[in-house]
Amino acid sequence: MPPSTTTRRFDAVICDIDGCLGPERASDPLDAERLLEVARYNRLARERLDRPEVTLCTGRPQPFAEAISRLIDNRLPMVCEMGVWLWWPEDNRYDRDPAISTADMHVIHEASEWIESTFGGKGVVQQPGKVASISLYHADTDYLKSLDARLREEFDRRGWPLRVAATWLWINIELTHVSKASGIERVMEARGFTRDRLAGIGDTIGDRAIREHVAHFACPANAQNELKPHADFVSKEDEVAGVLDILGRLVG
Repeated sequence: MPPSTTTRRFDAVICDIDGCLGPERASDPLDAERLLEVARYNRLARERLDRPEVTLCTGRPQPFAEAISRLIDNRLPMVCEMGVWLWWPEDNRYDRDPAISTADMHVIHEASEWIESTFGGKGVVQQPGKVASISLYHADTDYLKSLDARLREEFDRRGWPLRVAATWLWINIELTHVSKASGIERVMEARGFTRDRLAGIGDTIGDRAIREHVAHFACPANAQNELKPHADFVSKEDEVAGVLDILGRLVG
């Protein structure tokens, strides 16, 4: 879009889902009314060109992310499964990161089988829908977090190129060369976005990947304390109410 046709400061807002557009706990309902306000914001962004469009960057599997994307009327490419996939809403295109090899897929499958045989009987479950990463959940979050060192040791022992990272309620296991950061960079290259024209919203330390690729970064009030010092603005509102507060400040 030529600069003369738009008054917006940023071309896109890259936003996490869990803890931002949605609640961190799956037992809590989505705030559908406020998500529809985000959809209205996106429509106005395309009509008035006075605000950035909201797209997604999430560790969630592509089908879940697609559902949220449709709900907020997103038309920009989005990052799913911690960078494994880009999904393009306008033509329903799925782009898996070309850096993921057949050997990488074998590693993911082997790691999944080892985790199931070692921890499955202890209540550790793997999030359905992941293709080239693994997310672990247990009802006892403290027990789940206690597995971190064991996972790292086993992956190192086997020479698997896997990274272990924790969120509020999950342990994520990802290929070392695929991440939210690599996914964002693919979106930037594909759409010609530049850092100085991007904003971002996140709630956990893993969202520093968003922070590092945008000029303006903000958090809802519920964000991890470790992340807040990296933000240009922290809303006083939680989750999607905080996102709407942030978005309102990006108009014009």
